[in-house]
Amino acid sequence: MSSKKLCLLFGVVFIAVGLLGFVNNPIVGISENAIFHADTVHNIVHIVSGVLFLLVALAAPASSRRFLLLFGIVYFLIGIVGFVNMGSTGMGEVLGFLHVNGADNYLHVGLGIIILLSGSFSKK
Repeated sequence: MSSKKLCLLFGVVFIAVGLLGFVNNPIVGISENAIFHADTVHNIVHIVSGVLFLLVALAAPASSRRFLLLFGIVYFLIGIVGFVNMGSTGMGEVLGFLHVNGADNYLHVGLGIIILLSGSFSKK
């Protein structure tokens, strides 16, 4: 799959997850019972990330592969910082503003790897 198509896919998914976080559900939200903890700021970060993916794919498709690589590294590092700060079961803030829980840390590391690999093995 091309890096442009991957950026489009990740963009739509990130925007959908960001919007889902504003609706009461058991998967992603502010509730302590949600699997992935996401407050308003975290949801906005997802939406902005999705918009960035779409912008790169549509306005600068030649940069899509580099964006995937950079974004994958950033997400992976956010997950690592989360594990260092609160472990795999705690809840707290990463970078002083991003509320996460242990499941978020696993997800960020996993997404970071998937996005990084997508960039590494994508077609131009």
